[in-house]
Parts: sequence; C-alpha cells; structure tokens
Amino acid sequence: MLVSLIGFVAMFTSAISLLPQIYRTYQTRSAKDLSPAMLWNLWICSISWVLYGLLIEAAAIWMTNILMTLFSSTLLVLSRRYRVRD
Repeated sequence: MLVSLIGFVAMFTSAISLLPQIYRTYQTRSAKDLSPAMLWNLWICSISWVLYGLLIEAAAIWMTNILMTLFSSTLLVLSRRYRVRD
C-alpha cells in the first residue's frame, strides 16, 4: 500500500508540474523566460517515457507521461506563439 501511495503522489505531482508555467505563460502572453532547448528536451523525454511505459506495460508511467507530453506540447505552442511578440 505504501508503494502505491508513493507512486500515486509521484504520478500526480509529475503530471501537474507544468500547469503553473502554462498558466503563467498564457496569463502574461510572454515566453521570453522559457528555454526552447529545455522544452524540446522535456517533450522528447516524455515521449520516450510513454514508449518505455507501454513496452514494459507500466500504466502509471505511460499515463503520467502522456499528460506530460500534452503539457510540454502546450508550452511549446505557447512559446512559439508568444516568443514572436517578445
């Protein structure tokens, strides 16, 4: 049970970790402080974890990283859209 609780906490906190940055970027309409290299690295990392989770049939890994991929994709889109204005 403790292992499941730790896994749930890790899954939840990982999944929501980018939400404050997404909100801030959208709210300020600015991406000048976001590193494109970091965003692309995060996106590639998330895709890799999804594939790995699917291959080893670990739902917690692939489900978490599908969200991370969506959130990092959102930040990439916002970064591209708002960087032009900065």
